[in-house]
Amino acid sequence: MAARKRLHALPAIRRKGTRHESPSFHLSSQRGVRMSIAQISLPKGVGPHAEKLFDAITQASTAEELNRAGGKAEGFVLGLESTKAIKSQVAESLYVAYDDAASQRAGELV
Repeated sequence: MAARKRLHALPAIRRKGTRHESPSFHLSSQRGVRMSIAQISLPKGVGPHAEKLFDAITQASTAEELNRAGGKAEGFVLGLESTKAIKSQVAESLYVAYDDAASQRAGELV
């Protein structure tokens, strides 16, 4: 398995080649419509926790709060992936959703 770049808790600064998103998601995020965690196939009981973390990111009122919420979300996904509760493709979808939400929120906080 190839090594994958991990996203940092506050991915406001993007490096070239780190965006892994579908064109339809990109268009929806430009219009202010966020990708829902509900669109990602998750094991029973995981969805509400994933949504709660997503909401914490999108509702952060400071950069520090955003950084903390992003770190929690990243740790959550890492835990699910490490315990093999989700497949790597699902983990990547979660990382991208959280990353994009954090980047968008960071832009709004500036």
